[in-house]
Amino acid sequence: MSTSRHRSHLDELEAEAVHIMREVAAELERPVLLFSGGKDSIVLLRLAEKAFRPGRFPFPLMHVDTGHNFPEVIEYRDRRVADLGERLVVASVQESIDTGRVVEQTGPRASRNQLQTTTLLDAMEHHQFDAAIGGARRDEERSRAKERIFSFRDDFGQWDPRAQRPELWSLYNGKIRKGEQVRVFPISNWTELDVWQYVARESLELPSIYYAHEREVFERDGMLYSTSEAIERTGDEVAFREWVRFRTVGDMSCTGAVRSRATSFDDVVAEIAATRVTERGETRADDRASEAAMEDRKRVGYF
Repeated sequence: MSTSRHRSHLDELEAEAVHIMREVAAELERPVLLFSGGKDSIVLLRLAEKAFRPGRFPFPLMHVDTGHNFPEVIEYRDRRVADLGERLVVASVQESIDTGRVVEQTGPRASRNQLQTTTLLDAMEHHQFDAAIGGARRDEERSRAKERIFSFRDDFGQWDPRAQRPELWSLYNGKIRKGEQVRVFPISNWTELDVWQYVARESLELPSIYYAHEREVFERDGMLYSTSEAIERTGDEVAFREWVRFRTVGDMSCTGAVRSRATSFDDVVAEIAATRVTERGETRADDRASEAAMEDRKRVGYF
């Protein structure tokens, strides 16, 4: 008598994401997987392993590096790539500044986060990548909810939410003209809690800053920032020690921490289950600039 194992919601999400990755490899000529060392891109790496191992990935990895990233995350990024034996392309915002492609902001509120757009588009053109696979999820931020799984960009890398293709019955049309690009989001239908549950199921290591630790921080606009040479503080922004963790990682100048004593996986999951504020809404200053901040950046080429 045959028996069938009940598929959990994580099994369903994993199967969908693996299918999407294989579709990208089959339909696009030169895809790349964006890997920052953050939790969502770590999940993408495991899904790529499920999709293509024991063979090599049919695409390289790429990180758009602002130069102001958390040291713990960069250390993890390099170690994880070395363990996988895959190729990493580092697209450097510092190089974009040095070559005059972008102008660095100055002052206490300076950030390199918006400069990533030019660096990303330049790297896509230089390496002739026609698809970038990333870990964006629809629950992160309201403009993300407008994204299809295959998000099409014109030959300037720009996104028009009104010019996207329907995706019915898990059928994806990856056909593009020369010069056009696709952003692909295999974990679009995942939530932050799904990501953490998958991390636990797959026993995935995360950078240490995702768990509570004592750190020197300062407060600005109701957010806690890690002290760093990359961030100029005003005279009244005094550093102090606090127990914090990070829900998301990115450029240190715009990524805030949350007060926390969640030092274990179970503690973090309990905090996430109780919160009613999205990770980007709570801890990313660039998304607080206006209600349409993310959408405005996406329209000009941001991931």
